[in-house]
Amino acid sequence: MSTLETRQDSTVIRTILSTIKELDQLNDIDMILDRILLEARRLANADAGSIFLRQGNELVFNQVQNDTLFGSDGNRAAQYSQLRIPINSNSIVGYVAESNSHLAIDNAYNLPPELPCTFNSSFDIEFNYQTVSIFAMPLHGFNQEIVGVMQLINATNKDGQKTPFSEESKTYLQLFSSHAAMAIDRGVMNREIVLRMVRMSRLHDPKETGAHVQRVGAYSAELYREWAKRHSVPADELKSMFDMIRLAAMLHDVGKVGIADIILKKPGRLTSQEYSTMKRHTLLGARLFESTTSELDSLSKEIALHHHERWDGKGYPGEVDLFSGDRIGGLSGTDIPLASRITALADVYDALSSSRSYKEAWTEDLVFKEIEKCSSSQFDPELVDIFFSIKNVLRAIGDKYSNEA
Repeated sequence: MSTLETRQDSTVIRTILSTIKELDQLNDIDMILDRILLEARRLANADAGSIFLRQGNELVFNQVQNDTLFGSDGNRAAQYSQLRIPINSNSIVGYVAESNSHLAIDNAYNLPPELPCTFNSSFDIEFNYQTVSIFAMPLHGFNQEIVGVMQLINATNKDGQKTPFSEESKTYLQLFSSHAAMAIDRGVMNREIVLRMVRMSRLHDPKETGAHVQRVGAYSAELYREWAKRHSVPADELKSMFDMIRLAAMLHDVGKVGIADIILKKPGRLTSQEYSTMKRHTLLGARLFESTTSELDSLSKEIALHHHERWDGKGYPGEVDLFSGDRIGGLSGTDIPLASRITALADVYDALSSSRSYKEAWTEDLVFKEIEKCSSSQFDPELVDIFFSIKNVLRAIGDKYSNEA
């Protein structure tokens, strides 16, 4: 090996180690997958790629990037596809998971005859794309079990021409993926911990389902992403906040575990005294995060406390002494923390769009009219404008998490 090749290897390995260190700072599985796929594509100079996570005997689509079709910002609605693929030899990713081995394909439309799998060209047809080279590999977790499959598409050379994946890039990718998959395990675990807390809440409040909080978390993250883009928030800060708000918003109503069942499960309208008791769930939720040990804890506390504030100042609890509950003053406008303003809109949108034991789901048209009507009174008007600008993304989220979890 030449001195130049040795230096190149050292540079790539340092980059891989730096990315692994960065992954350790991320909390939410979606942000972890986004970062892993981006770095894997850089290592192979690949135009596109996707990641599927394993659930039982299926691979569930979780991440997609395609520079040619979507650009660097990606197709946000596409991130919430409901695609599921059986783990068997019919598909490329299914075969990789079943055989527990990587697979390199130089021409997707001319597969080696000995391969039992076939290439599905429906994506190419729908988006007028041309897949040529593919490199797919299994992702292994802590105990070497397969947690998913990463598929990279169309390696390119310096002139932008599509080429097969080089032996060098395949070696780097396998080295990187062997470490990156550990971060996936951790991200899945973090999401599961949040959902377990939600299941605990559901013992008291039947409305607090896994599907509801998954939607509120995803709505909040996407609303923040668009707000951050409009305000030219630095990329690192955007990614960090996007990572945290997804999980923190999922915990917005965790304080309801401290509210009596007789109030939470009451089928009719609450009395004024019962409503006053119900409103204390904001204080109880914030107290759970009082001994903050991380930025995520601080954000969770902020959202739990203030997600029922209103833009016009008529919300609750306002500025309060966290432990006595004494109100110090009201909160309105931009004095309400941004993450709380975002979660407030996401929570109401989901509540109106969902059926409950005491009401049917509103039609989309009625929901949109109500949100528009409440702009500048209940909701931050800029966030309402952002809400309507990403309706297709919000619909995709609603479809993906339509069932209880």
